[in-house]
Amino acid sequence: MPSHARPRTGRAPRTLLRAGLAVSAAGAALAAGGAATASAAPAPAPAHGTDTGATASALTGALLHSVAGGVGPVKNLQLDPFANTAVDPLANAVATQIADFKPLSTTVVTGSLSRGAALRDVPLVGLTTRVLPG
Repeated sequence: MPSHARPRTGRAPRTLLRAGLAVSAAGAALAAGGAATASAAPAPAPAHGTDTGATASALTGALLHSVAGGVGPVKNLQLDPFANTAVDPLANAVATQIADFKPLSTTVVTGSLSRGAALRDVPLVGLTTRVLPG
């Protein structure tokens, strides 16, 4: 019967493991020390007579401005990358009519997307995007 040799494990993987653990422990110690000094620092006493309403208003305005800068372009992004091309799968409409009722078609839902509509142009969804800034 052939005997199979057991693979040799070298010192390199164990040494790398020990080095990684040492670096992790050092990083944790530094993070804990930084957090302790940050929490030990006394908070500055608020000056009497300062207008916190103006500060809150400025912070609210800055927050709305930054959110509008991030959400605004998303509302104007073209949703269907194949819009107005020959390979657009949303351009294929299905329609049906039952008895004397008005015909139903999928172009009501997919028509605006296949023409290159953005999120704000989609029916129903476009109405809800008006509450978002931007």
